[in-house]
Amino acid sequence: MADRRLQVFFTVARLLSFTKAAETLHMTQPAVTFQVRQLEEYFNTRLFDRTHNRISLTEAGTLVYGYADKIFELYNEMENMIKDMTGEISGSLTIGASTTIAEYMLPSLLGDFRKQYQDVVIHLKVSNTEGIVSMVENNVIDLGVVEAPVGNKNLVVEECRNDRLVAIVPNGHELASHDVVHLDELLEYPFICREEGSGTREVIEEYICHAEGCKDGLNVAMELGSPEAVKGAVEASMGISIVSEATIAKELKLGTLVAVELDPPMERPFSFVHQKQKFRVRVMDELLQFARGYCEEES
Repeated sequence: MADRRLQVFFTVARLLSFTKAAETLHMTQPAVTFQVRQLEEYFNTRLFDRTHNRISLTEAGTLVYGYADKIFELYNEMENMIKDMTGEISGSLTIGASTTIAEYMLPSLLGDFRKQYQDVVIHLKVSNTEGIVSMVENNVIDLGVVEAPVGNKNLVVEECRNDRLVAIVPNGHELASHDVVHLDELLEYPFICREEGSGTREVIEEYICHAEGCKDGLNVAMELGSPEAVKGAVEASMGISIVSEATIAKELKLGTLVAVELDPPMERPFSFVHQKQKFRVRVMDELLQFARGYCEEES
């Protein structure tokens, strides 16, 4: 019902980027530009200043943005009130998840949710924890699920469940016969780690800093961008690593990797993160409630 031109303009104005707006709206960039130009022609004024590959709101654009914010808040409130009256749960959500969660936790959660709410459309974006938090901050996604602490106090962070991390070594490695490995022993071996910005890497570095007083760091042999790549490198005897226990069930069954408990133990929370919005669409509340129940069952 809301004017499509106004929706597109509002997204561009919020992100100050035609490219990011196109990605968020699942449109092409020319289509986004066309919608904004249509609105500028309607008002007979420029809404954006475009200089040196950057855009900013004009005085008129700032005015339209303020009113659009109020319009969409009222529209969402009206839509939710009607859905509450009719009991309907529908709409679309864009969720972002860090790589480990997207690959090993969300498929079953979202699959079960869609079975119950078939009229809900869910879009999933995958990045590392740093990228997901940035998307939430910029309203690119409605809800993020991350695997490391979130420093932005202006966001709502709700812990889902704890995830246990273990050391992994290839079958036949000298640590493979150990039940427990101490941190100082791990630091002696080449280490395969995730890239900067990864929640897993952040948690591991904090763990080492806490235990060792930030004196000794990892002997990093390779940085890789996904849990699967890290496991593959360890299987190929390029080094050892620390990963979520939830990611290695297949490898343990096949015997290609050996998991060793850490001393001291290492855990990190999986958390939901979203904006402190005054009014949320009902479908997001339903997903959060469903996810809370899922997390309790998996704990």
